[in-house]
Amino acid sequence: MSRQATIRTTHEDATLIARALRPDNTDEMATTVDRDGETTTVVTQIERATTSGLQSTVDDYVVNLEVAIDVVSQARTEQHAEPTDTGPVSDRDSDSTHDTQ
Repeated sequence: MSRQATIRTTHEDATLIARALRPDNTDEMATTVDRDGETTTVVTQIERATTSGLQSTVDDYVVNLEVAIDVVSQARTEQHAEPTDTGPVSDRDSDSTHDTQ
């Protein structure tokens, strides 16, 4: 008999959180994103053979989730701190010929 846990957490950018978590998943874990209207939820299902194994995996997952949330939050803060389009570097047309006489 196996032990199972399903962890659901709602996030503003659930897809990015899920992508950050997936590399740390073991073969006994599956992370998906559930969209219900405007709410997006990260859903991670864990299955282990023993209760202690399940507890250990859930503990590790929660730590990884906290790190993923911090990384996404920091990336979002950094992205908003920098302009996404600085516009043209020069007002001059680089292909035009200028007469210096």
